[in-house]
Amino acid sequence: MPRPARTVRSRPAHAGRPAGPPGPGRIAAALRARLAEGERGANPVELAVVMPVILVMLFGSIQVAVWFVARSTALNAAQTAVNAQRTIDAGPDAGRERAISFLRQSGDWLVDWEQTGPTCVETATAVTCTVQGRSLSVIPGVSFEVTQTAHGPAERWTTG
Repeated sequence: MPRPARTVRSRPAHAGRPAGPPGPGRIAAALRARLAEGERGANPVELAVVMPVILVMLFGSIQVAVWFVARSTALNAAQTAVNAQRTIDAGPDAGRERAISFLRQSGDWLVDWEQTGPTCVETATAVTCTVQGRSLSVIPGVSFEVTQTAHGPAERWTTG
């Protein structure tokens, strides 16, 4: 198909831009022109500006993941305490002792839990255990509070 004749309204190509339809040859010509302009030191400067942002995002995402693991550890300890405390023949501190044993075996995902220690409250019909602490810190000075509570019915004899 023949190309239409140029009219007064059509614009000529810019001086630094190759003329013609877009295609692989035109893109390569544009890249050659950009490299010839003298921007050879731009990539290290761009990397130096962007790298701190990338590192903050990386360590921030790791800190959030560590916080989720600490929450899971605290919840598992609280559930273990409830399961130990809710039985009929459980001693007064059976749940607390089981939670302490669990937390000592689980590693350091949850820190400073020893200050308050796991607490269990038992009523005639229910048991509630709470575990508090802080998440392990990946970023210096940054740690999140973690509090998890588990609740369950207490085993008891009832009349039927």
